Amino acid sequence: MALGWNEVKERAVQFSKEWENAFNEEADAKQFLIEFFNVFGISNRRVATFEHKVKKLGDADGYIDLLWKGTLLVEMKSRGKNLDKAYQQAVDYCHGLKEAELPKYILLCDFATFRLHDLDENQRHDFALADLVSHVQLFGFIAGYQKRTYKEEDPVNVEAAYHMGVLHDALKEAGYTGRDLEIYLVRLLFSLFADDTGIFERGIFLDYLQQKTNTDGSDLGMHLAQLFQVLNTPNSLRQKTLDESLAAFPYINGHLFEQQLPFASFNSRMRATLLSCSSLDWNKISPAIFGSMFQSVMNETERRNLGAHYTSEKNILKLIKPLFLDSLWQEFETAKTSTGKLKAFHKKVASLRFLDPACGCGNFLVITYRELRLLELAIIKELQRGQMVSDISALVLCDVDRFYGIEYEEFPAQIAQVALWLTDHQMNMRVSAEFGEYFVRLPLVKSAKITHGNALRTDWGCLVEPLPWESSTKFDYILGNPPFIGHHLQTKEQKEDLHHVLTNINAAGVMDYVSAWYIRASQYLEKHNNFSNSDNKTKVAFVSTNSIAQGEQVGILWSELLNKYKIKIHFAHQTFKWNNEAKGIAAVYCVIIGFSNFDIPGKKLYLYNDIKGEPHELAVSNINPYLIEAKDVLVDNKSKPICQVPAMMYGNKPTDGGFYLFLKSANKS
Repeated sequence: MALGWNEVKERAVQFSKEWENAFNEEADAKQFLIEFFNVFGISNRRVATFEHKVKKLGDADGYIDLLWKGTLLVEMKSRGKNLDKAYQQAVDYCHGLKEAELPKYILLCDFATFRLHDLDENQRHDFALADLVSHVQLFGFIAGYQKRTYKEEDPVNVEAAYHMGVLHDALKEAGYTGRDLEIYLVRLLFSLFADDTGIFERGIFLDYLQQKTNTDGSDLGMHLAQLFQVLNTPNSLRQKTLDESLAAFPYINGHLFEQQLPFASFNSRMRATLLSCSSLDWNKISPAIFGSMFQSVMNETERRNLGAHYTSEKNILKLIKPLFLDSLWQEFETAKTSTGKLKAFHKKVASLRFLDPACGCGNFLVITYRELRLLELAIIKELQRGQMVSDISALVLCDVDRFYGIEYEEFPAQIAQVALWLTDHQMNMRVSAEFGEYFVRLPLVKSAKITHGNALRTDWGCLVEPLPWESSTKFDYILGNPPFIGHHLQTKEQKEDLHHVLTNINAAGVMDYVSAWYIRASQYLEKHNNFSNSDNKTKVAFVSTNSIAQGEQVGILWSELLNKYKIKIHFAHQTFKWNNEAKGIAAVYCVIIGFSNFDIPGKKLYLYNDIKGEPHELAVSNINPYLIEAKDVLVDNKSKPICQVPAMMYGNKPTDGGFYLFLKSANKS
């Protein structure tokens, strides 16, 4: 009887860990292959022979490292040897085999890298030893499973967003609209990811679509509805007569599949689009793809009105590293000299709370969570140095329920929550590879707390539900990139939001929409930081357009922040060119400002000689609202000249369709 895939995955993780330092073909190859077959519950002696003698071209004798006649030829090499030459060597061996002995697969391995050639499908799969757990289904033929084929194409990128956008438009055109459509797309997104990353058995979602649904798409909606129901049903409650192909899917829970949706009607073109999405390699998905994906299903007007600019991973790291990540890594280096201190530091890291009050599809939260899990992995490795790990699940303390967001639109709010689940799974796979124990969190129990609402009319402090043993219920870090909308481009509702927050601030009508987030954050700091010591005080950092730090807005906004809320800037990036991974990249010039309502020594100012290049870090004693090293001095706007000169009305502002411009005459008098 074939082993279940979960058992195979656990063995694969253990195998990768045990053989991570092997390198010598002569000394290690035979035992390596014996234990490799054991991953799949098969004794190689039952099916294969070592050092199979064969006549090569030219009538010289050759010896195949392992041959499973009619199925598999394996050629091992020492670590770092050329696998292209190994492949040619294996092909030469095939010339000496009888027709019935010719393999369907050729496996090349140098202990660090696997390269599997599927000769029937003319496909090649390359992956590292540590990633064997994510690719075990490729060797289903060893374990006795029916062969499945997968279309290995380019890694998922913005093209995946395009295909999902096409599917969205087709469903919407067919009459499947509104909130139902948004939830439907999020479920499909989760299923596509799960199919390539070990949440599902690899490829079963694609197989189900291909094998169970009609080519005209007429029954696809019915099958997806049944699948969603199965994903929301514990194994113990599923009907015993459930089709085997559906029973193979795991119980997911997490509220993602609990709502019953109307059936969606597909046609052949829509089915083909979904199959194209399924054929992509979602195992290599970037967290930043979710923002791009969301953008692709919004029209230009909505995108501008919502300020939905999705930040690249590079720019997110510019914010989170000086905000908290650099200091946490420094603290780790200090704490790791003492087991007691390191355990206390681990608990601190796992207890941190993060809020993005304009989270969109969750890019900031996703990257933050990933980086926190990488730090935790380093902590666990240090704590477990030289020890056997018996239960890795007891050692992983960080989870997505410490992450909070507020998002104006429901669809991106749902994507943000799913994105954090998927990132959690990615990090669990890294833990599995590191410690040799398969670790997965299914069914989903904990989730990020993403609030669908207006951040400017929401009490941020009420988002946290305190646990009985916690003395503090505040956020440790507030971060993100609130909407970039100048006062000329704001809708009536946005102007009302701004007025609601900036009440009693003179000339607030000229402020950018983002300024309201600075006031809201400062109000939160005033309420929650007064009774905390400096180590536990909340810190904030936002990406903003550079208009927040220049011109008339500085005097209006920062006068309020400095004088009323006692804000001090802790670090800042001066103007740089915006970069993201979405279609139609916005031509925006940005700054990053990190602040709180207490002072610190050792402030950091990041300067750009080239706004498209890399910054230079400068240690400074103070950063003022113009983001330069100087005292907190503000320049107020004046309606009258300060000396005897003519009054200036608009400066260089073109008005009246450009007729206020003065041009040099082409004709000389």
